[in-house]
Amino acid sequence: MDQDITIKITDRDGVTHEVQAPTDMAMNLMEVVRSYELAPEGTIGICGGMAMCASCQCYVKSDHVLPEMGDDEEAMLAEAFYVEDNSRLGCQIQITPDLDGLEVELAPES
Repeated sequence: MDQDITIKITDRDGVTHEVQAPTDMAMNLMEVVRSYELAPEGTIGICGGMAMCASCQCYVKSDHVLPEMGDDEEAMLAEAFYVEDNSRLGCQIQITPDLDGLEVELAPES
């Protein structure tokens, strides 16, 4: 059965959008943000989701348990601007059923 989950994404203007994200398409959070055009073209996912840029950095506001950070993500966030304790790269967060209700905020553009 196809299951969509609800995610709250606060954009860089401080506006919160409640969006539906499919869990059966192997999408990641950055792709969801792009598909809903919550960030201007060319300001998010610049590297195509390879954890090679920090343009999809977001702050995780809810207490969901996320997969451990990989080395690439950790290294990228070590060099990024505006990094907080709850920073993650959106491209590294896969949309799965257990992320229903996830709340994130897009980090400022660097």
